[in-house]
Amino acid sequence: MLRPQARISEAEREAGLARIAYEAAFANTTAALTTGVVLTAFALHLGAGNALIGLLASLPFLAQLAQIPAITLVERLRRRKAIAVWSSVIGRSMLGAMALLPFAGAAAPALLVAMTLVLCLLAAIGGCAWNSWMRDFTPEDRMGAVFARRTTWATITTIVAGLGAAALLQYTAPGSRARDGAFAALYAVGCLAGLASAAIVARIPEPVMAQAGQVTARLGDLLREPLADANFARLLAFLASWQFAVNLATPFFTVFLVDQLGYRMTTVMGLSIASQLANALALRNWGALTDRFSNKSVLLVAAPVYIGCIAGMAVASQITGAAARIGFLVGLHVLMGASVAGVTLATTNIGLKLSPRGMAASYVAASGVTTALAAGLAPIVGGLFAEFFAGRRLEVIVRWTNPEGVLSLLPLRLGHWDFYFLISGLLGLHALHRLSLVREEGEIGQRDMVRHVLIQARSSVHAFSTVTGFRALTEIPGNIVREVRVRRRFARRHERRAALPVPPIAARGPSR
Repeated sequence: MLRPQARISEAEREAGLARIAYEAAFANTTAALTTGVVLTAFALHLGAGNALIGLLASLPFLAQLAQIPAITLVERLRRRKAIAVWSSVIGRSMLGAMALLPFAGAAAPALLVAMTLVLCLLAAIGGCAWNSWMRDFTPEDRMGAVFARRTTWATITTIVAGLGAAALLQYTAPGSRARDGAFAALYAVGCLAGLASAAIVARIPEPVMAQAGQVTARLGDLLREPLADANFARLLAFLASWQFAVNLATPFFTVFLVDQLGYRMTTVMGLSIASQLANALALRNWGALTDRFSNKSVLLVAAPVYIGCIAGMAVASQITGAAARIGFLVGLHVLMGASVAGVTLATTNIGLKLSPRGMAASYVAASGVTTALAAGLAPIVGGLFAEFFAGRRLEVIVRWTNPEGVLSLLPLRLGHWDFYFLISGLLGLHALHRLSLVREEGEIGQRDMVRHVLIQARSSVHAFSTVTGFRALTEIPGNIVREVRVRRRFARRHERRAALPVPPIAARGPSR
């Protein structure tokens, strides 16, 4: 069942392509129930400190370095399905073991890190085999449609599973035995969904690999050619500075929202889902813009917005009203999700575009290594310095004193994670400077790109639904403004006429 096939019938191919799509439902259920916000909350529940949370956030990135030896493994064994399936089964079995950690006592945080490391390493190895396998199995003229359908399944199940996790955690008190059971249930279900995903993958046919190409397993050899390319080296400098900037603070959003702002996990999960929805809705528009113009042009618009959103998290702690604060956070997460869609797409594409034909493997490997190292080190640095900022606070208060009393104007109080978000923003500005040095064919100015982004966004709103009433809603603000202006002009004209003196009645001649 796990052996490659020399011949794949049309019926087998169609069935396999269908399985590629709905397998994503199980794989993303696993991810939604056991990673991201849930993993951070689980670590906090087990008593992990900031340094350990930073280490957990870095493991998925650092584990990507395992793809380098995985290339050699794939070429030597030449059984990609077997590698992908067994990596998935062994790795996701760690989730079943994690379900027992709430009852493991003081050793639980360290065991969580060890099991997460095994899971991430095996996921990287399996991912390497999966990508090569899908490239050969999926027809090139249908690749976009197949993976678009897979993305749709992934988005829907991520949202549904995320809401389920939020509801389960909502009705259990923090630190309680019921919360122990809730996390155990989430990881147990995540494990079962992951194993179901592996079972579906095992039923997708694998074509026999073509003749082996030249594989370079040494990291130095992989990096030598790209580093000698001046323009690509500038791109690597941008990727390193960018990944370090954004991953210094973003892994700690959950900690900030729970510990500093005091929100429950339901709210945190809701914000995460809002960001994912915005990401999915914006991805198509960013794709159209990268195809029409250039990846760098998209980055010059999306990246500053994303950096501004990270720095804007520090503003949330300054807002005192509960409704105003949650409204601000929702808007910030929606904007963050939409902008990171453009950043992710453009950074992936620009690395491929600037790679010379015939040498893409080494260039993409160099880009992957750079991204993994920078993104992996940033949360570790952030976690190590967390305690330093925890005991420090900056306050800037402007006071106006008069005989009636004292009035505080624009009070600014920064503490703990606020510093991280602002530092991340400053480092992001440095990364944008690095981006300006990269050259890409077809790039346009930032102002022109902003105009095209706004046009594309407006077109998307109009095309979102065929319901006339929904489209009319987008015109209501303009209609209201025009109506108010007409009414005001009419009222002013009427007032001017009323203010004019009444002309005397002309004397009439004698009647005839």
